[in-house]
Amino acid sequence: MPSKRLLVLSNGHGEDLIARRILESLQLQRPELEITVLPMVGEGRALLSLEGIEAIGPRLQLPSGGFSNQSARGLLKDIQAGLAQSSLVQWRSLKRWARQGGCLLAVGDLLPLAFAWASGLPYGFIGTPKSDYTWRSGPGCAYPADAYHRLKGSEWDPWEWALMSRPRCRLVTCRDPLTARGLRRLGVRALAPGNPMMDGFAQQPLPESLQDLERLLILPGSRTPEAEQNLERLLRAATPGRPERVLLLACGNSPSDSALEALLSQLDYRQIAIPSGTGASRAWQGPAGRVLLGRGCFERWAGWSHLGLACAGTATEQLVGLGIPALSLPGAGPQFKSSFAVRQSRLLGGAVQVCNDAMTLQRGLQLLLAEPSLRQQLGSIGRRRMGPPGGSRATAQWISQKLLS
Repeated sequence: MPSKRLLVLSNGHGEDLIARRILESLQLQRPELEITVLPMVGEGRALLSLEGIEAIGPRLQLPSGGFSNQSARGLLKDIQAGLAQSSLVQWRSLKRWARQGGCLLAVGDLLPLAFAWASGLPYGFIGTPKSDYTWRSGPGCAYPADAYHRLKGSEWDPWEWALMSRPRCRLVTCRDPLTARGLRRLGVRALAPGNPMMDGFAQQPLPESLQDLERLLILPGSRTPEAEQNLERLLRAATPGRPERVLLLACGNSPSDSALEALLSQLDYRQIAIPSGTGASRAWQGPAGRVLLGRGCFERWAGWSHLGLACAGTATEQLVGLGIPALSLPGAGPQFKSSFAVRQSRLLGGAVQVCNDAMTLQRGLQLLLAEPSLRQQLGSIGRRRMGPPGGSRATAQWISQKLLS
């Protein structure tokens, strides 16, 4: 008998967005399905905004933003903020839910995968963060980790593919065919039905007020206070600007209105009238050009941009996947550090170029804005690496066939 109960475990902001796309398609295919979510990192707002979705477990905003595995300092801060207690309560919530039966879907990496396996119920896994492109292709020099991945034959680790190959794991999907092929060589029945990240984008007409301007999409990231620090660095690096340049600041809840107002005032920006038809909520004029704030405008603004200036994870990959190259500027982290930025650049075939300082970013900005053919070339690489839209629907179909039936 098909299962009518599904618990979704997700461990991060980007994972929440991917899970949301898949669940939207799954709800259309299986309207009778009772879906519950357990956001393991952060507040899970993207998931909780779906109709008919219930949530269990505590929701804790971690200082590291879920990247405590990248530094001992980040792990210590998370533990001090209540990581251990929160994980224990999440585990108890999971076990209570599992007593009534059903299936689990883990979205992310090892943590939700391990929780799904430990539930004792059938489970599926959507492996979002890892790709063999990060070690099998350039740009960038060879790293010690590359030899380790090459020895294994996959960026996924032995304990991860062991959990993926358990009899109760009925479905494994990867973000690209290259990674799925590597896992299949290791005995995991991995599929690559498409990348859900590229769904939900519809080209909107460019408003007349922006048509004659250089349009740069600013992606500072989603985690506080890192996003505020990233935004300041990007604005300073983009200075001096040009009168015919507009910076489209597409962000969520971070930076907050008060933090943004204080930062722009400090950098000598003054508020101006909002250009018509943009969907922006506020606008400023300053040293780097005009700045438009549009919370929740990423999907609308991405296709309008000539270039991205980025310190983000998922949003940068989506932008590049639309054929728009980006320049990234690594900082102190905890997420967008140099190691993360280089890995992202290799994942995307150089369609996002890492700039280690403001001067390098300024030179890259001038070059790419002056060379449309180079932007098009890099954008084509990004499209190939991220794949076409349609992955959410295809993944939902596999979940219905392999996991729920």
